Amino acid sequence: MLSQAPLNADLHVVNAQVLYDGVVEAVRDVSFSVDAGRIVCLLGANGAGKSTLLKAISGILGPEKGALTKGSITFAGKGLTALSSDGIVRKGIVQVPEGRRLFVNLTVEENLLMGGFTVRAAERAVRLESVYSLFPDLTDHRHRVAGYLSGGQQQMVAIGRALMSSPSLLMLDEPSLGLAPKIVEQIFAAISSLRDSGDIAILLVEQNARLALTISDYGYVLERGRVVFDGDAATLLGSPEIQEFYLGLDQSAGRKSLRDVKHYRRRKRWLA
Repeated sequence: MLSQAPLNADLHVVNAQVLYDGVVEAVRDVSFSVDAGRIVCLLGANGAGKSTLLKAISGILGPEKGALTKGSITFAGKGLTALSSDGIVRKGIVQVPEGRRLFVNLTVEENLLMGGFTVRAAERAVRLESVYSLFPDLTDHRHRVAGYLSGGQQQMVAIGRALMSSPSLLMLDEPSLGLAPKIVEQIFAAISSLRDSGDIAILLVEQNARLALTISDYGYVLERGRVVFDGDAATLLGSPEIQEFYLGLDQSAGRKSLRDVKHYRRRKRWLA
């Protein structure tokens, strides 16, 4: 198992508001927490604000003309909003972005070593072998150019590269996107094993609600930049609203959002 820094991974996002160009509100009054040694998932459709929240935590909103305009983000009891993106990484928070974004002209091993460039050589070698242990499929491809890998193998490299810095909090943005079901199963098994080791906390953004909730401890559902539902994973999986709208178990016409579903159910109970 990967050797990690001492874990102190409690993340708290409180009443966060994010604006783009100073006028477009992507996130409104969102609060959530990620406790040490747990997987927490953010669910919702495209445009719900999930990836924006990860960027706010990572401190990388600036290039997209976005900004956290209200609220606070703290990690291990310390505020993050005044830190640069590299300062946030040094605090133990690492994000694996949607689309993987590897150095496609470098080999697998060179990509992985880029993730541990601040670590001493001896420790870097230990972490490298730990990544290969977590993702055995990469072992035979360590000297292959990353751009020639399959999408699933590239996702494994992206996660492995993040783990090379020994994070306390790993943030994953749509790790299943565009991948074959068998590969997704392997990657999510690896994510679960990381959590089960007790060495890392994971914040997971994923559109596949059933898959995310299957491995998560707690979940938050976002719509139009707001949290509209939250609970432990088993509760969300068993929720009629979540099953109906997000898990596709009932395709009743005219339901535009989770709020519509909840209003419909309240009205049905009142009429009864």
